[in-house]
Amino acid sequence: MNRLTDPYLTPALDEILEAVLLAAGEPLSLERIEAVFDEGKPPSRAAIRESLNKLSERLLAGGALELMESASGYQVRIRQRYSPWVSRLWDERPQRYSRALLETLALIAYRQPVTRGDIEEVRGVAVSSSIMRTLIERGWIRAVGQRDVPGRPAVYATTRAFLDALGLKSIDALPPMHELKHFETFETALHTPPASESESPASESESLAAESDTPSGDEQTVSSAASAVPDADEHAETASPGQSLSFAELDARLAERARQRQAVEPDSTADATGADTPEASDEQDP
Repeated sequence: MNRLTDPYLTPALDEILEAVLLAAGEPLSLERIEAVFDEGKPPSRAAIRESLNKLSERLLAGGALELMESASGYQVRIRQRYSPWVSRLWDERPQRYSRALLETLALIAYRQPVTRGDIEEVRGVAVSSSIMRTLIERGWIRAVGQRDVPGRPAVYATTRAFLDALGLKSIDALPPMHELKHFETFETALHTPPASESESPASESESLAAESDTPSGDEQTVSSAASAVPDADEHAETASPGQSLSFAELDARLAERARQRQAVEPDSTADATGADTPEASDEQDP
C-alpha cells in the first residue's frame, strides 16, 4: 500500500502542489498556494518553496510539463515544443498575430515607457489604432501616464499579464533584443497554454488577427487618459504598410535613435518645453 493506492495517506507536498497548479490553470502566488491548506497545520513557506524546487526538478527530468515562475507566481505549463499538437484540440486555431503587432509589442517591451509617436519614429510607419486596441484588450500593455509635452500623449508600458504570458518574473528577464532571431519565437511564447487549458483561446475577429499598419487621418489614442495625441499621424507620409523588421533591425534603429538624441541633447537643454528631455528614459535598457 502506498500514496498512489491508499486514499487515506497524505500525498507528498510536491505532489499536492503539482495538483493545485495543474487545476488552477493560471499563476498562483505563494499566498494563494498557502490558502489551499488547512488553517490549523499549513506547511511553512520554506517547505512550500523547497517542494516547488523538488517539483521543478522532477518535471525537468522528463515529460511534457514544466514549472514556471512568472510575475504573478507559479504555474505548471505545457512545454512549448508540444504546442503544435495541443493546439489541434481546440476548435479554433490559436490566433496568429501580424508582424506589425509583434514589432509594436516588442518596442513597448524593450523601450517602455513609450508613446505611439516613439514607436512610429523607430518603425517609420504609423501605428494603427486597432493594433494598440488589440494589445490593450489582450492585457499585454496599458497606459501608465501622459508625457509632459504639447498634446500630452499617452505613455504605454507592458503589464504583469505580459510577463506571465512569456513566463518571466520581471521585465529584466527579457533576453537582449538582438538575440531574438525570429518574431515567430516571440509569438510562440505568447501562445504556450497552461496544462489545464480546456477552453479555446480568446476568439477575436479575424480583422484583428490580420493587423497591419493602416495610417488613418482620424486615429485617436486608445487610452482615455490622453485627450489628444498629435503625433498619431506624424509619419503617415512615410508609411509603407508592407514593411517588416527583424529584431536585429529594430535594435539597430533604437541604437541609431539614441545616438541622434545624444547629438541634439546639448542644443535642447535650454528649452524647458522640448520633447527630448522627457523621452530620455525611453533609451534605457529594461
